[in-house]
Amino acid sequence: MERPDPDELLGKLQRDEAREQRGRLKIFFGASAGVGKTFAMLQAARKLREEGTDVVVGVLETHGREETAQMLEGLEVLPQKSVEYRGRVLREFDLDGMLARKPAVALVDELAHANVAGERHLKRWQDVHELLDAGIDVYTTLNVQHLERLNDVVGQITGIRVWETIPDRVFDLADEVKLVDLPPDELLERMREGKVYMAAQAERAVRNFFRKGNLIALRELALRRTADRVDAQMREYRADQSISQVWQARERLLVAIGPGPEGVALVRAAARLAASLRADWLAVHVETPAILRQSTARREGVYATLKLAHELGAETLTLDGAQAATTLLAYAQLRNVSKLVVGASGARRWWTARTPLHEELVRLARGVDVVLIGPAAGDTSADKRVVRGDWRDWFETAPELGLVGGPWRAYAWAVGICGAVSVAAAELTSFLDLANIAMLYLLGVIVAAMRLGRGPGVLASFLSVVAFDFFFVPPKMSLSVSDTQYLLTFAVMLTVALVISHLTTSLRFQARLATWRERRTGAVYAMARELAAALTTPQIVEIGSRHVREVFQARVALLLPDSQSSVRQPVENARAETMPPHIDTDVAQWVYDRQQAAGRGTNTLPGSDAYYLPLRAPMRTRGVLVVAPEEGGGAIGTPEQQRLLDTFAAQIALALERVHYVEIAQDALVTMESERLRNSLLSAISHDLRTPLTSIVGFASMLSRDAQTPGPLRIDLVDAIHEEAQRMTGLVTNLLDMAKLQAGGVQLNRQWQMLEEVVGTSLRACRRMLAGYEVTTRLPADLPLLRFDAVLLERLFTNLLENAAKYSPAGSHIEIAARVVGEDVEVSVSDDGPGLPAGMEGRIFEKFMRGEKESAKPGIGLGLAICRAIVEAHGGKIHATNVPDGQGARFIFTLPVETPPVPPEAPDGPEGLEALEALDSPDDDGVASKAPADGAAPSNDRNQTDGTGQAPRAPDANATQQHE
Repeated sequence: MERPDPDELLGKLQRDEAREQRGRLKIFFGASAGVGKTFAMLQAARKLREEGTDVVVGVLETHGREETAQMLEGLEVLPQKSVEYRGRVLREFDLDGMLARKPAVALVDELAHANVAGERHLKRWQDVHELLDAGIDVYTTLNVQHLERLNDVVGQITGIRVWETIPDRVFDLADEVKLVDLPPDELLERMREGKVYMAAQAERAVRNFFRKGNLIALRELALRRTADRVDAQMREYRADQSISQVWQARERLLVAIGPGPEGVALVRAAARLAASLRADWLAVHVETPAILRQSTARREGVYATLKLAHELGAETLTLDGAQAATTLLAYAQLRNVSKLVVGASGARRWWTARTPLHEELVRLARGVDVVLIGPAAGDTSADKRVVRGDWRDWFETAPELGLVGGPWRAYAWAVGICGAVSVAAAELTSFLDLANIAMLYLLGVIVAAMRLGRGPGVLASFLSVVAFDFFFVPPKMSLSVSDTQYLLTFAVMLTVALVISHLTTSLRFQARLATWRERRTGAVYAMARELAAALTTPQIVEIGSRHVREVFQARVALLLPDSQSSVRQPVENARAETMPPHIDTDVAQWVYDRQQAAGRGTNTLPGSDAYYLPLRAPMRTRGVLVVAPEEGGGAIGTPEQQRLLDTFAAQIALALERVHYVEIAQDALVTMESERLRNSLLSAISHDLRTPLTSIVGFASMLSRDAQTPGPLRIDLVDAIHEEAQRMTGLVTNLLDMAKLQAGGVQLNRQWQMLEEVVGTSLRACRRMLAGYEVTTRLPADLPLLRFDAVLLERLFTNLLENAAKYSPAGSHIEIAARVVGEDVEVSVSDDGPGLPAGMEGRIFEKFMRGEKESAKPGIGLGLAICRAIVEAHGGKIHATNVPDGQGARFIFTLPVETPPVPPEAPDGPEGLEALEALDSPDDDGVASKAPADGAAPSNDRNQTDGTGQAPRAPDANATQQHE
C-alpha cells in the first residue's frame, strides 16, 4: 500500500465530515412492482423501532395489500396533507410536517413519484433530498424502470414508456442500496393470487407489462445496475485507501491499440474474449511522442480500429503519455481492470534498442493478467512494422515537423550547415584548438536538430565527425588518424552529437505538440463560450460554421431538419463563399437517419465532395454538419483533427438541443401564463357578471309579475336595476380600456386643464359608490395647469375611488390630496381600510392581481392595472404604500408639470376682439379654435355632465363632502 496523497486525504476528510452532517439514504431496489420492496422496507423500519430508533412513516402505498398494511401496525404514520388539483382533493406527502417532526428515520415510499403541480418540489426525490439536508435518514423504494438512463431500454423491452423517472446521480449518491429480488415465476404466482394487484388489474398486467420475458429482462437490468453500483463503491474505496493493487472482483478487459496493422485482429479477439467471459471491455490507445511522429496513414488506422472497437461494444479512449506501458497500467489500475490484452509483436531486432510493448507490460504489471494475442498465420506485418517505424516514418513525417520545403531539402540543409561550420572553423584554426572546433560542430548539430528534425540532425552528427577528422585532425585531408586516441574522441563526439540531436528534436516536437494542443483547447473553449451565450438557432449556426471554417480551413454548412425530419439546405445567414460548392441532400438525409458519418474520407459514399457528420445530442440527432476541405485530400487530415471535429459537432448539437428545449420551455410558460390569465379572467367575470345579472333578472321579474307595484318600490327597483347595470358597464369598460391600452390603440387628447375640474367630475360620477363615506379634497389653489386627457384621468380617479370604497368600512374617511413636488404634481388617494398586505405594494398594479384579503370582494383586478397604464401614458409614475402611523392604503401618482402656452396680447379695436374669440377653445397643441357658427358654447364629448347639460362644478380647494 502506497502512502496516500495529502490533498486526497484532506478531500476525503471533508467529504466524510459533510456526510456525517447529512442524513443517510437507503433505497430498496427491485426489478418491478410486487417483488416486496415496501414490505422489506417496513421490516427494516420495525426492527429499528424495536431497537429504540425514532421512525415515522411519511408516505406509503399499500395498494390494497393486507400483508403490507399489517406491517404498518405499531409505526407512527405522519398525516398526509390535502391538495386540491383540477377539482379533486389529493393526498400528498407533508414535507413541512416531516421537517417539523424531524424523526431519526423517515419512510418515504415511491422515490420517483411526481408531486402535484404547485408543490414546493416537482419530484418526490427532491423532497427526500431536503429531508437528508436536514439530517434525517430516509428509507425509500425504487423500481429499475424509473432510472433515467435505463428508461428507454425498458421501453424497448416492455413496449411501455414510464414517465416518472429519477436522475441516475440520485441513485448513485444513495448511501445504501438493498436489492429486493424475486424470481419471475414466483412473482407471476403472486400476481395470480391477487397479492400484487386486484384480480382484474392483475390479469391485464400479466398480459402486458408483467410478461415472463419482460420480468427476466428487468431482473437482469436490476442485477447489473446494482453490480455497477457495487463496483463503483469498490473503486471509490480503493481510491480513498490509496490501494493500487487491482482487486479482480469483476472481469474487465482492456485492449491496447497500437499503430500496427494487427489492431483489427486484436480488437476482434478481445471482443470474443470479453463475450466469453461476460465482461466489460475497454479499447485504449496511448499517444506517445513516438507514435505522433509516425505517418498520418498509420494514425488514421488507429482511429479506424478504435471506431471498430466502439461498434463491437467497447468503451474507447485515447490517452496521452510519454511511455505507453506505464500509462496503460496506471489506467488499468484506475479502472480495476483484471486482464490487459495486447498484441505480441515480433522479436526485438538488433538494430533497435526499443523494448516491445508486451515485454514492458509483462515486466511492470502487478495484479493484472497480461493476455498476448499473436499475429495470424502468414502475417508478417509485425516484423515489417519495426523496420518501418525506425526509419521510413522520418521521411513521411518530416513536413509535419516543420521541415523547410520537404524531407530531402531538409537533409540538404543539414549538409550545408556542416559545410558552413567547416568553413568557419577553417578561418579560425589559428585561434582555436581542436576541442573548441569540436564544440562548433556540436553547435551545428544542435541547430540542425532544432530547425530540421531528427533525421537531418542524425546526418549532421555523422557529417560533423567525418568533417572534423578530414579537415582538422592530423594528417589533414585524410580520414586516417595519427593518434589512436582520436578514435575515442570521434566516438564520444558522435555519441554526444546523436544524444544532443535526439534530445533537441524530442523537446522541439514536444513543444510543437503542446502548442498544437493548446490551440485545440483554445478553439474548443472559444467555441463553447460563444455557444453558451447563443440564444437562437441562427446564432448557433453562425457560430458553429465560423469556428469549424476557421480551424479546419474548409467550407462549412449546417443542415437542420424540418418538422418532417427532412434536412434542408440553409437559406438564411448563409454566404455563397463560405458554403460548400455542392451539398448532396440525399447523403445528408442518409447521415441524419442512420446517425453515421459519410462522404469524403469515409467508407460510406467516399466519392462525395464533402464530409457529412451527424450532430448527435443526448436526446436525438439535431442536424448534419457538412465540411468541404479547400485543398485536396480527405475531409480530415489526422485522427486528432477528427476528434476535434467530433468535439465541435457534439458542442453544436448540445447547443441546438439546449435552445430547442429553452424554446419549448418558453412556449410552455407562455401557455401556462395564458391559461392562468384566461382562468383568472373567466373566474372573475363569471362571478362579477353573474351577481349583477342575477339582481337585474330578479328585480325585472318582480316588476313584470306585479303590475300593481307601489310607486316608491317601483322607483327603488328601477334604481337597483340601473345601479347593477352600471356595475356591469364599469366591468366591461375596464376590460375594454385595458385591451385598448395594451394594444396601444388609445391616442391621448391632451389639453390644458385644471386638476380640480376632473376631480369634481370623478366625485360626481362616483356619488352612488361613495354614499356613506366622508370624502375630503385637499387641492391647493395655486396648482398649475396640467396637460392631460380628461376622460382617461377621470377613469383613473374613478378606479382609485372605487378601490378605496370597496376595501374601506362604511363611514370611513377617503382623502384626495395634491401638491407640487419639483417638476411634478403629486396626487394621492388615501383610505382607512385594512391597508396592503406585505410585499403587495408593487404587485398590486399587475393584471388580475388582488390582495390576499380581497378574495371576497367583487372585481377582476384590472382597475389598478388600468390606472398604471393611464399614468405611464401621461409620462408619470404611480405607486402604493400603507398610510404611515395609521391604518389604510395610499395610492400616489405624479403628472409632469409643463410650461403652458402664453396667449398673445390682443390689440385694441375689432382686431383684438377677434383674437380673444379665437382663444376660447385651445386644441391639443395650444392653438385656439373658433367657436361654432351658431354661437353656442364649444362642445367637448370627453367632458361628462350631471345630466342638466352643465359641466359639474369643481370643489373648493379644501372641502369636505358628506355623501349620504
